[in-house]
Amino acid sequence: MDEDGADGKWCFLTASVNREMGNMTDNTAFPKEVSLPSQAERSSRAQAVQQRERGMYRLSTLGEMTGGIVHDFRNLLAIIESGLRLAETKADHPESVRDYIAAAREGVNRGVELTSQLLTFANYKELDLRARDLNELINSFKPILKYGTGTKVRIRLVLGSDVPNCGVDPSLFAAALLNLVLNARDSMPSGGEISVLTERFVQTDIAISEPPPGTYACLRVKDQGCGMDPDLLQKVLDPFFTTKGENGTGMGLAQVHATMQLVGGYLRIASERGSGTTVDLLFPSI
Repeated sequence: MDEDGADGKWCFLTASVNREMGNMTDNTAFPKEVSLPSQAERSSRAQAVQQRERGMYRLSTLGEMTGGIVHDFRNLLAIIESGLRLAETKADHPESVRDYIAAAREGVNRGVELTSQLLTFANYKELDLRARDLNELINSFKPILKYGTGTKVRIRLVLGSDVPNCGVDPSLFAAALLNLVLNARDSMPSGGEISVLTERFVQTDIAISEPPPGTYACLRVKDQGCGMDPDLLQKVLDPFFTTKGENGTGMGLAQVHATMQLVGGYLRIASERGSGTTVDLLFPSI
């Protein structure tokens, strides 16, 4: 193409583009007034996004907790069976039988609470989070802990006097405590002592692996078991990871971890091979 032909074609294209841009400007492609969403509309959209995110989080947690519920029921059934078996051996001692039956009945009640809790999550209802005293919850749960650990293991309660109230759902708390205590029991096949402690914990430093600064109600479960090396310690919170072989589900600590996330708390775990394991549950104070 010669230069004159190219220039002519370029002028034609330029004029066509200018006409089209003029038409777009005069009509509706670029309106003079743009309708922006109001503050109420923006707030409504933000709330919808937050609700959707909460719903997705609850669904994810429900998946973890559904597997954990099976683990918890197995624990409770073992306690009920233990109480009934002890009652049979003490048939000639009515007072002892009454205690064992009471422990078994308490296990049944805990099972009903777990079922209700699962239904609560499935229906996206709010948790029963209210300001509660950890010491009172632990004392009410003492019979289950006593019969759940068996005769070879001692439970030592050391409940602090200045533990702040914190937001706790009783049934979730009971399931978490039972999981920790039975894990501790299983790490001591020859027997030993499990310490259940409560204390006020104040976090002042900012660290990546630590909870944010603030005051917490701390529940600590400490055993004298076999402990774990660092490689195992990094995996114990993973769902379905277990050190118990065919006897484990791998949902115990995963269940506890999911519970702490739901209530806005934190889980810390420390262990050393041959020296035992310590698990801290930190509940933000109210």
